[in-house]
Amino acid sequence: MNQERHAELFQLLDITGEDAMECTTLLDRNPGGHVLDALELLQQRLGTFPADSISPHELGETVWIEALLRFAPRVHAYHLELGISADVSAATLADVGLQLRINRRVHGHFGLDTWSWLTLHMAGNLFRLGRLQFHLIRSGPHDGPGSSLTYASDWVLGVHIPEDGGLSPALVDASFDEARSFFPHYFPDKPVTVATCESWMLDPYLVERLPNSNIASFARRFTLDRCTDAPTDAVYFTFRQRGLENLDKLPRETSLQRIVLKRIDDGGTWQLGHGHLAL
Repeated sequence: MNQERHAELFQLLDITGEDAMECTTLLDRNPGGHVLDALELLQQRLGTFPADSISPHELGETVWIEALLRFAPRVHAYHLELGISADVSAATLADVGLQLRINRRVHGHFGLDTWSWLTLHMAGNLFRLGRLQFHLIRSGPHDGPGSSLTYASDWVLGVHIPEDGGLSPALVDASFDEARSFFPHYFPDKPVTVATCESWMLDPYLVERLPNSNIASFARRFTLDRCTDAPTDAVYFTFRQRGLENLDKLPRETSLQRIVLKRIDDGGTWQLGHGHLAL
């Protein structure tokens, strides 16, 4: 294995340690037919502004890890062709390394159970700008079942919250300020006036119980349109545990941890809040 040969790629994707060793093994072999199939699927989506990730697929997790690694340089080149800075491209694609580290924390081994999420990055219309990620998509049916929202523009920004940092109002303000200038500059033919967010952090239950928190401050930026049940989201994003088993073994050291578990203990169900704000 020769990690040095892939050092530039690993720096771009922020892949380190044991994950870099495992990725080197994948990259040092010739890509098999299934990897080539996955690469073709990614290529078909690049530059098409898809709203949805590639769904769970029979090609398998390892195939998708290898495909994402091999395809990332094409996405980086696409960003640069648009005039987007190498720093923004790298910040965006560094989610690959972050998700590999999260997978190791959740499952105790190399893998990427969130590979489907990362296919959004590989389509070239999702960018990390400061603290937040912004996904440029057409407004329409993807706004969710039962949604009757209409927007002034045919395009909206989906807002996502990476786990690696706080949510202070200053950081969030800076991200939105950057987005307000970034998208009109690089995508002037796709004007956006609205940002949307779907997150358990927008659940009113959480805002009511942590009213002075940065999470509540973030949630109050959005007009809440509706809520849908999402029983496991709060547990996964708070504790990085899949499912609702063995909750009694999870720590209750912070206010957030206690609130997340108490609601479930009391027979409640966490929800996904769907909200929007004017840019």
